[in-house]
Amino acid sequence: MTNEILTMGLLLCAGHWLADYPLQSDFLVRAKVEGPLRAYHLIAHAGIHGAVVLLVTGSALLGLAEWAVHVVIDEAKIRGKISFAQDQALHLLCKLIWLIISVVLIMP
Repeated sequence: MTNEILTMGLLLCAGHWLADYPLQSDFLVRAKVEGPLRAYHLIAHAGIHGAVVLLVTGSALLGLAEWAVHVVIDEAKIRGKISFAQDQALHLLCKLIWLIISVVLIMP
């Protein structure tokens, strides 16, 4: 069980990195900050993160939670309410929360 927990934690962190960097194009980086469809691009970016959490945990509910929280955190960063470091720390804290929920409620 310990190996499964560590693996899931590492996959959540790796998935965050993949979704924030290789899977986020330069277009999406700019489009979620400005432009007439800014909100849609931010929602799409957060959707990638939600899909990663769904794939790693197997929980659609956690995937939806990640999607919603990711939108809120990134919007706070875009508006200058939090720094890049705070943004990343909050995202990783969410991954820890999803891991704990998975271990307590989802894993046998």
